Amino acid sequence: MKTGKAKTVLLDLLLMLVGSAVYAVEVNAFTAPNNIAAGGVTGIATMLNYLFGTPIGLISFLINAPLVVWAVVEIGYKLVAKTMVAIVLTSVMIDLFSHFVPAYQGDPLLVALFAGACEGVGLSLIFIRGATTGGTDLVARLLGRRLPHVSMGKLMLAVDGAVVAVSAFVYGSVENAMYACTVIFVSTKLIDAILYGTDAGTGKLFFVMSPHVRKMGDRVISELERTVTYLDSKGGYTDEPGETMLCAVRRFEVYHLQQIIREEDKNAFVIVGEAGQITGEGFRPMHSDDKPVKELLRELRQKSGQPKS
Repeated sequence: MKTGKAKTVLLDLLLMLVGSAVYAVEVNAFTAPNNIAAGGVTGIATMLNYLFGTPIGLISFLINAPLVVWAVVEIGYKLVAKTMVAIVLTSVMIDLFSHFVPAYQGDPLLVALFAGACEGVGLSLIFIRGATTGGTDLVARLLGRRLPHVSMGKLMLAVDGAVVAVSAFVYGSVENAMYACTVIFVSTKLIDAILYGTDAGTGKLFFVMSPHVRKMGDRVISELERTVTYLDSKGGYTDEPGETMLCAVRRFEVYHLQQIIREEDKNAFVIVGEAGQITGEGFRPMHSDDKPVKELLRELRQKSGQPKS
């Protein structure tokens, strides 16, 4: 158990380190040298670097620090722990890479496209391990607790949009703000494409109708370590009773499940649907065991028998 946990921690650190390095290349090679502030805390730090020559990584860290404290109080320390590591890594990498990563100042459209690609890949590697780089994502999460009627996507768009709008005045160029929008668009699409297959809370939903669903189910349980549900059904045309197998899998397990179905019954009738969110054992937990600081303090008071303030 301890060995497995150590491997997970090492994998977390490795992917966050690589992701931070790719993100640092994006900032130093593409966005900062071309006066593009693509939203978030890094965008603010990039504008301050343009105005005062301050280090982008250091300023990003200083801006994120109070946000992290706020998040620990409001959200909980477990969710924020990996984010704190990612913030330190990206901040250090950005300032470290600024000394040797060459700046590309060619075609602005190529700058925006490659910046978006690097940002998308870098942030995805960090997001895959359950961390964020702070900034927009953290602000949106915190604001979302105060404004539950507003979606996370809209809050993130509002924060990034405000930074991009300010950059148009700082750099005195509407075009630079437009290129920043391109960076955000490309990185967002790439992040969605990468994470949609790795997020433990999303996947595919299979409905399989065949006389051999029991054999398929046994193989799914043994080979994929997924459970299945058998539903009583009746053919509308034949009026014959039968069984339908219901199974939810992650996206990288889809091919294996399809292979099992083909091997057991080539004529099986299969419906595959999107599962935008899957909660339960083997996927995203139904309830997080993370607790904000104020809730932990309340529990400590109750255990110690002290009255609530």
